[in-house]
Amino acid sequence: MQSSQDSRRAPADLPTGLLFPLFFAAIYLSHLTLLRLPYFWDEAGYYIPAAWDFFRTGSLIPQTTLSNAHPPLPSILLASWWHVSGFVVSGTRTLVVMVAATALVAVFHLAKTLRNIPVAIATVVLTAVYPIWFAQSTLAHADIFAAAFTLWALALYFEPRSENQILTSGLFSFAALSKETAIVTPLALAGFEAFLLFRSRNPSQRRSHALWIASLLSPLLPLVAWYAYHRHRTGFIFGNPEFLRYNATANLDLLRILLSLWHRFLHLATHMNMYVPVVCAIATLFIPLKPSTTHALPRRTLAAILSILIANWIAFSVLGGALLTRYLLPMYPLVLLLCITVWQRHLRNWWLLAILTGAGFLAGIWINPPYAFAPEDNLTYRDMIVLHQQAASLIENRYPQATVLTAWPASAELTRPELGYVRKPLKVVSLQNFAIDQMARAAQDPGEYDTALLFSTKWEPPRNQLNLGKATTRLNSKYFDFHHDLSPSEAAALLHGEIVWQARRKGEWAAVLRFPRAVNASLTLP
Repeated sequence: MQSSQDSRRAPADLPTGLLFPLFFAAIYLSHLTLLRLPYFWDEAGYYIPAAWDFFRTGSLIPQTTLSNAHPPLPSILLASWWHVSGFVVSGTRTLVVMVAATALVAVFHLAKTLRNIPVAIATVVLTAVYPIWFAQSTLAHADIFAAAFTLWALALYFEPRSENQILTSGLFSFAALSKETAIVTPLALAGFEAFLLFRSRNPSQRRSHALWIASLLSPLLPLVAWYAYHRHRTGFIFGNPEFLRYNATANLDLLRILLSLWHRFLHLATHMNMYVPVVCAIATLFIPLKPSTTHALPRRTLAAILSILIANWIAFSVLGGALLTRYLLPMYPLVLLLCITVWQRHLRNWWLLAILTGAGFLAGIWINPPYAFAPEDNLTYRDMIVLHQQAASLIENRYPQATVLTAWPASAELTRPELGYVRKPLKVVSLQNFAIDQMARAAQDPGEYDTALLFSTKWEPPRNQLNLGKATTRLNSKYFDFHHDLSPSEAAALLHGEIVWQARRKGEWAAVLRFPRAVNASLTLP
């Protein structure tokens, strides 16, 4: 994107490519205890099975799990890497660390281009330790792949030179082929460039804006081609009908959209202690600019960044059945960059606020907030995995012939040895969750199972502690599948079973129940 020379300084000369080994080593070492954890949640439910199918058969359409029409680039990258590392969990996690390190190099390059090296260093460090980013840095979800490509595309888009249209287009195309919703960012920028084109009267500037519009719209082409191929192979454009209903058509309710806008605003501005830099930035705006202040972000640059943030905020308030924060992964560095820019322009010792923010983010990695959230937003996901490992191991060793009543993702963990929980598949009977209605339904047909694996399907504050999400519990239950899981003792009483094992880790829990069944036998003479 072009901007006037007097409003942007050339970035300091620093070989950003040399930062990759440093960032990789830092992420790898800080996640060392996480690299051999079995696959988790959507990894186990879709992304690893889809990549596993491509690795074995070469099919871009998953064979052993329902196709959600997610673009195939993560499967291609994972399968290609497995030919080098072997199909092992640590190999997968190492690849994701490499992707996360590449994304942080893009963050550094972007912040250095728009501001300066101190801001770039602060933005990278705070991004890396932000709990959501930290947790996603080893998880093989499509979002981290899309974030890396998106951030590099943005880094090139915001460079002072204007010859990056083709490369930027290619990177945004790779982002869209990693996760279809990544197309929101180039479309937002295309709209912004169209606005600039409409306002401009300079022929050379109008030509530049037109070229950017064409390049930013071009990532639609490979995405459309993928959906056409998917329609040809499966008969569905956007995945199976239930997936489409849950993630799109069932969301077009005004009250749900308004509630989603509120939740997404909180995700961008407050969640996992993001309120610390945001509140500091707002407070800092009331302090006069320091005498030797640096230039502000160019107005066009600031407007473009706000266009990206607003477009993603609105789009992810409509799309997606679950309000997962990882969908917003490439937005968090932009929020931090804006906050740090405000600090630097108003405060001489702005780095003290960076330290305060870093402390808040580090605390958020281990300390849970006073409201319900997805375990993958911090290291709570590790507690969940460890509990599932212990429960699966107990069932496999003690009751190898059991038929297990459970819910997703444990149903996948027990039936797919490649996910890392069991050596051989076990028989399962699946529930949607462990709410009272589902458990009552299971109680009506007790002969289908003889064992149950129950677990917390989400994290929520204990009943005797502060819960900031209580006010919206009813609406969250209606629109976002919020529910209360029965405790192991309540489930055992309802299903007439016996708790043979249970454990807790910082609010997460799991339990194994057994059901002694009386069987009527008769002897029939020949």
